[in-house]
Amino acid sequence: MEGRHLAPLDREVGHGRRETRVARALTVTGLGLDFPHAAQAVKILRYRTETKTGTVSRQTVYAITDLTSHQASPQHLGHLIRSQWTIENRLHFVRDTTFAEDASKIRTGHGPDNMATLRNLAINTLRAAGHRNIAAGLRHTSYEPFTRPLDLLGII
Repeated sequence: MEGRHLAPLDREVGHGRRETRVARALTVTGLGLDFPHAAQAVKILRYRTETKTGTVSRQTVYAITDLTSHQASPQHLGHLIRSQWTIENRLHFVRDTTFAEDASKIRTGHGPDNMATLRNLAINTLRAAGHRNIAAGLRHTSYEPFTRPLDLLGII
């Protein structure tokens, strides 16, 4: 076991908040874990202060990776995990807020997977057409429901 590695603080200001993150990584090879390819375990502490209210919150995120300490420093691992949050915000947040995915009553068979695929198709098609706001893109498309969706897909 190589030991612990500590990343410098990562600070960011935006979206009405100040955020400070610190990532710690521990080499875990040779420990007999149930994760045969695990090379490092990562702990990220995130402190967020809402600038308007001053409310402070703390979140801890844990991860396991097959990247060794020579391949990825704690800071690099923190950035990789942060990029995963970007995916969460760009896709899953849109699917839930715009398409109300969490409230869907479709729960059996392949229905949930099929609907998620259709939602992703709609989001990606609208983004490829230049719509940054998916809800506004859906509204725009719905104004001519017999032609605009087909135009977006290049069918007409």
